[in-house]
Amino acid sequence: MRWRARIRALFTLALVSGCIAPLAFAQRTVKPVLHGKHWVAITGKPLAATAGATIFTRGGNAVDATCAMLAATSTMWDTLGWGGETQALIYNPHTKEVKGINALGVAPSGATAKFFRDQGMQYPPEFGPLAAVTPGTPGGLMVMLAEFGSMSLQEVLEPSIQMADGYPIEASQANNMERRREILSQWPASKKVFLPHLDAKGSRAAPYPGEIFRQPDLLATLQKLVAAEQAALKAGKNRKQAIYAAYDRFYRGDIAEELVRATRDQGGLITMEDLDRWQVYVEEPVSTDYRGVEVYKLTHWVQGPVMLQALNILENIDLEALGYNSAGYIHALYQAMNLAFADRDFYYGDPYVPPEEPITGLLSKDYARKRYEQIDWRKNNANAKPGNPYLFQNGDHPFLELLDQWTPIPPAADAEGEDSWQQSLSLTHDEAFRVGTTSIQAADAEGWVVSVTPSGGWIPAFIAGDTGIGLSQRMQSFVLDERMNPYNLVQPGQRPRATLTPGIALKDGTPYLSFAVQGGDTQDQNLLQFFLNIVEFGMNVQQAAEASNITSYQMQSSFGAHKSEPGRLVVRDDVPAWVRSKLETMGYEVEARPRTSGPITAIYFDREHGTMWGGASNFGEDYGIAW
Repeated sequence: MRWRARIRALFTLALVSGCIAPLAFAQRTVKPVLHGKHWVAITGKPLAATAGATIFTRGGNAVDATCAMLAATSTMWDTLGWGGETQALIYNPHTKEVKGINALGVAPSGATAKFFRDQGMQYPPEFGPLAAVTPGTPGGLMVMLAEFGSMSLQEVLEPSIQMADGYPIEASQANNMERRREILSQWPASKKVFLPHLDAKGSRAAPYPGEIFRQPDLLATLQKLVAAEQAALKAGKNRKQAIYAAYDRFYRGDIAEELVRATRDQGGLITMEDLDRWQVYVEEPVSTDYRGVEVYKLTHWVQGPVMLQALNILENIDLEALGYNSAGYIHALYQAMNLAFADRDFYYGDPYVPPEEPITGLLSKDYARKRYEQIDWRKNNANAKPGNPYLFQNGDHPFLELLDQWTPIPPAADAEGEDSWQQSLSLTHDEAFRVGTTSIQAADAEGWVVSVTPSGGWIPAFIAGDTGIGLSQRMQSFVLDERMNPYNLVQPGQRPRATLTPGIALKDGTPYLSFAVQGGDTQDQNLLQFFLNIVEFGMNVQQAAEASNITSYQMQSSFGAHKSEPGRLVVRDDVPAWVRSKLETMGYEVEARPRTSGPITAIYFDREHGTMWGGASNFGEDYGIAW
């Protein structure tokens, strides 16, 4: 029939042009959707998801379960350790508000640009005691639990205490320890924990897969926290006060003293005053409305607002008409990210330390329209630069001269400024670009929703003496040259601008999505595409988590040498050859790989049926449990 022939012709035309969206309902997934009525718990390791499920079955809410999963993943070194950093978004069903948790450590006393330059460094080091900011995860966990949870610290730490006493280690982390043995053997406590077989006759130093991995020093530290809480309860303190008594023991008591002693003995800078002055902030997130969906992110001490900026730019385009993963769609994504990430690279920094960042202008819809008008639809702009958001908010630009000088590729290092110790620990650019992090999603029938991307203290971690605590490596995300970012220049008491970026979205004022991902500078690239897969292309949460992603390397890496590679584009190898060919004619250096995203975890809230849909990417060890 003629109408069938016409449909076939239109379908063929769409395929040739690379502009057809796949039928979402026909997309098969490797993992099934996870369905829950009462609760959902998802994180980076199956054992840690079990810890969250255990808390739920004992009557805890989503915050309690999150704290248990955070403690378990930290104990398992799931690309983070206990001395790293925690950042979270929490939806409170009683106030109908989203709140942020800022538990990112700060640069310690003596950490100045001059100090690191005098050491012959172009950037702060990637590993070791000098890479450490003050620990954030213990404080973040305890503040979340005290302010929004319902259980005791003893209850939520019980699974991790059992694990610190010994659990069968999985192959991925055991082998990671073995790969890093040369670095880990430099630090006495790290050597003791991670390389238990180093002096044995066998060739392997790290634990064997399936071996019971024991951490007696960490176990003692966790037990000290519980003991402080229990002593406060016996003295008549309430639940919240008792949790803060444990907080004080970590940051001001004997745990802090040992952490400082051991770190400074190995050349680190952290002092007791640094730990005492540091604090967790419960703060207001930032948000934007994208086609009726309110998307929340932590503000500019992390990179989260870049996703909001990109959405504001892309809202000016009919993305559905371009077609999922067509050349036009990929180009639109790449160019919007170019502009948003250029702003990140120049403007983002710690909101609690001057100078004040222009976040109002950056998130202005009028500013986004101006940025949209700068897109060249014929080719990639390899020289995309930060804009001037001060024109869209009250105030004068304090760094116009630096803005005029800014280039995507960071200033080159002096030939003699390459410290050999720093070089010996360096990651490859691709490793650095995707470094670190796990993610946690939790939600319950009461309406609590939590999204977390904790990180820092990943292997190879410097463990601070007898505490068992592996310290953060987040110092490397600072810059030492104000020409790169005058808002992120290292100084004592300042937070480095981090990559970590949980997300929560509301629709009509109620939870719609909770989502996060691992992967350094790729995180908001991945989450932007995941979100659009659902909102623009009708995928369910598991389809969106498994779907093809693209990765841009045009922004400056937040790690290592802060390298930028304008025009480099990685697509998944199932992107058709004709789409790749078209992108190459537009100035992209296209690479095809089987994996282009960190593991995405997410929960979709089905308001029609009153249920929750969980999703986790089909690679890695991310795992969910629901009931």
